[in-house]
Amino acid sequence: MADKLTHTRNIGIMAHIDAGKTTTTERILYYTGVNYKMGEVHEGTATMDWMVQEQERGITITSAATTVYWDFKNERFKINIIDTPGHVDFTVEVERSLRVLDGAIAVFCGVGGVEPQSETVWKQANKYGVPRICFVNKMDRSGADFFQVVSEIKNKLGAKPVPIQLPLGEEDDFIGVIDLIARKAWAWDDDTLGATYHEVPIPEHMMPLVDKYHNELIEGTAEESDELFEKFLNDPSSITEDEIRFALRKATIEKRITPVLCGSSLRNKGVQFLLDAVAAYLPSPLDIPSIRGLNPQTGKEEERHARPEEPFSALAFKIASDPYVGRIVFFRVYSGTLKNGSTVLNVATGKRERIARLMQMHANRQNPLDEISAGDIGAAAGFKQIRTGDTLADEKHPILYESITFPEPVINMAVEPKTSDELEKLMNALYRIAEEDPTFSVKVDEETGQTLISGMGELHLDIVLDRLRREHNIECNHGRPQVAYKEAFTLSVVHREVYKKQTGGKGRFAEIEFELGPADEGVKGLQFINELKGESIPRQYIPAIEKGFRQAMFNGLLLGYSIYSMKVRLLDGVAHPVDSDALAFEVAAMTGFREASRKAGAILLEPIMKLEVVTPDEYVGDITADLNRRRGHLVKIDARISYQIIDALVPLAEMFGYVTALRSMSSGRATSSMEFSHYQPCPPDIQDSVILKIKGYLIKN
Repeated sequence: MADKLTHTRNIGIMAHIDAGKTTTTERILYYTGVNYKMGEVHEGTATMDWMVQEQERGITITSAATTVYWDFKNERFKINIIDTPGHVDFTVEVERSLRVLDGAIAVFCGVGGVEPQSETVWKQANKYGVPRICFVNKMDRSGADFFQVVSEIKNKLGAKPVPIQLPLGEEDDFIGVIDLIARKAWAWDDDTLGATYHEVPIPEHMMPLVDKYHNELIEGTAEESDELFEKFLNDPSSITEDEIRFALRKATIEKRITPVLCGSSLRNKGVQFLLDAVAAYLPSPLDIPSIRGLNPQTGKEEERHARPEEPFSALAFKIASDPYVGRIVFFRVYSGTLKNGSTVLNVATGKRERIARLMQMHANRQNPLDEISAGDIGAAAGFKQIRTGDTLADEKHPILYESITFPEPVINMAVEPKTSDELEKLMNALYRIAEEDPTFSVKVDEETGQTLISGMGELHLDIVLDRLRREHNIECNHGRPQVAYKEAFTLSVVHREVYKKQTGGKGRFAEIEFELGPADEGVKGLQFINELKGESIPRQYIPAIEKGFRQAMFNGLLLGYSIYSMKVRLLDGVAHPVDSDALAFEVAAMTGFREASRKAGAILLEPIMKLEVVTPDEYVGDITADLNRRRGHLVKIDARISYQIIDALVPLAEMFGYVTALRSMSSGRATSSMEFSHYQPCPPDIQDSVILKIKGYLIKN
């Protein structure tokens, strides 16, 4: 089994939108024999883009998993692949995939280079410590520049890229790659759809470049090994290919370097060598450190290893709904073996769950399995209650792994069914979508009775409405997208709250004194500090007080938006020996929050977006002037040959309909991409207008 695990790779394919992730995955499926026909994104036939919306729009919306087998150096490798979306609205799919993967392929466009979402996914991979290799795609396109992209990977991402290939030819004349380790050139045969390739001579004019990068490659890898470094100093030619590959693998797994390959997935060039690199340089489950978690019974830290004989443990990273099977849960097995029909413990909920069906997924197709072991990725049906990020474990050996954190929604929209009979059906469908997607939420506004849906952007909510219509047969009326503001406090106030309730029998009593105010810099959510002296409040009631404040944060006093961050210092309190209980203290905290927040200088925070505009030179003036009108802050302008890249921070409230405005300003030649950056206080005049607008709307309705 250990031998089998050394030949297993769990990888993701990640990149900016339109860099070619899905096309690369389709070529991998074709060359590994999983598909007999190539699927194309632009034709809507890509296997991994199986949703109707993905096929129509030519974008990836949901991450899709598949398993392929690849022969490298007379060994068979099993590769579990997750193809992730590039659009920032669906960044949740990248986040949860990277949490459970051992390695990743970062795809870059040979023309666009390192784009905004490339930076986002790179940071996500850094956060989870995922080793990666780079694939510079679209080398056949006009303006493709391999060396410029390598330079951007180094300067923009702070990585240490090490090219192990050079492109052979450029733009329309791109025919293959030069392998810098073996110092051989390979060209692909177009008549076999790239399935075969042959060795060709390295062009004479490229030999100095090959020598330079070959030496840099040896120098870079020799630094990682004393033995190799000595050989490099004495006789560089004595270093073998296997020694270079071994040192490259070690340095890649330890995240000290990032090998860089190139090709053109659409033109069927370079994908086989990319698969070789996955097998050669990315880690197996045995190469990554053992995973640590808390034993919920003892509270002590424990660790699990990728061994099938250890107690079973896994992390659920994705939930999907299937019209026939019901709820399908994708999970990564970290230790032990799970058999079909067995029972596991959901450690987060404390409930036992029976596995009705075990499967290996191929996009939306299900291949049944009898069992799944450590180091593998699979899916199961039969769960009654589960959320993304829950830990599954052996009942007798529970362990709780760190969950997955997700960004908060920044945009709201009011929805209602076209007929009142469908209200319950609509709510059920929305809650099901929210269960699948942690960055999508549903709530009913207490004052207006409206159903509000929240997501990461206009496209995100547009896809949800489309899914309601197609998958659930529900037609909706909807309002215009609105900004999801947050609230915060500017002043610290001390408040004493007494909660008394007498109902004839046992009463309820709680008394607390606390200071409420702005949280420390960099803190998000509730910063709760217990400063009680002595036993004025029994220790068992403290969690209830914290829970009360946490619950109260969902509804701010200003406009009902949730509180972004706040600090509560619990100073004093009184408990009654008979009438006090946890619920009384929870209610006291919630009521005290409402009273104290009236005096704490509540303000509105608005979401600020990171915007990148790529435009021909002649439109820069108009675009920057327009961004200034939208309260934008220009960060930098990068000049390239014949076009410029404008980076800016702009309030989301000013960005609705921006794509259309940009199109008309630039005669359709400029493009933009936008992602959430941070929250910051609204200027006073904007805050006043938002309050007037929303309160006026509430009175009118």
